[in-house]
Amino acid sequence: MNMIEVRNITYVYPGEGKPVLKDLSFCVEKGGCLIVKGDNGAGKTTLFRVLNGLAFPVKGQYFFDGTEITEKWLGVSRNSKLFHKKIGYLFQNPDTMLFCGTVYDEVAFGPRQMGLSDDETDRRTRDCMELFGITDLASKAPYHLSGGQKKRTALAAVTALNPEVLVLDEPFAGLDRKSKELLKEFLKEYHEAGKTLIAAVHDENQCELPAGEVLELQVV
Repeated sequence: MNMIEVRNITYVYPGEGKPVLKDLSFCVEKGGCLIVKGDNGAGKTTLFRVLNGLAFPVKGQYFFDGTEITEKWLGVSRNSKLFHKKIGYLFQNPDTMLFCGTVYDEVAFGPRQMGLSDDETDRRTRDCMELFGITDLASKAPYHLSGGQKKRTALAAVTALNPEVLVLDEPFAGLDRKSKELLKEFLKEYHEAGKTLIAAVHDENQCELPAGEVLELQVV
């Protein structure tokens, strides 16, 4: 069964006549891995915003786990909470994701929003901080961190909800060698657990991802 199905979507930014994405179609099976490639301006980040319900195509349809994702459907709080619990999105620039006072609160934010108990939130938060090697940063303010530490904090925050799908925009950018190895191992284990992975990477980082299908976007 397909986890992601995109049917002939076209996306145009408000006030612009030229589409960024045009008549794009593809599927990703449950437990699959899709590697998205393309030059700057080809629409990789725009596509990821659509997949995460942050932007909506002017034409075409997007289905997530069999449900069509529309602005109206996501406007229902229950639907939005269910959808965002199942899909995690790592932005290319982690600064756009980090807004809490401490690293601990940053990682705990998602589980708290989803109404998990204090004990479960604490367990997930500590597990994810340990997974990404940021336990010693728990009381630090995110804006005081290095670029690699910010990326690892953002990854911990995304994975704290244990999403069924991870969408990663240039996940290896700005990471040192040790952090890259840590992320590579995490993605391998995540994929082997039957979860779905979608990532945009440069050619030199493609080998760091599990084997999968390649979607090559072209500048419209």
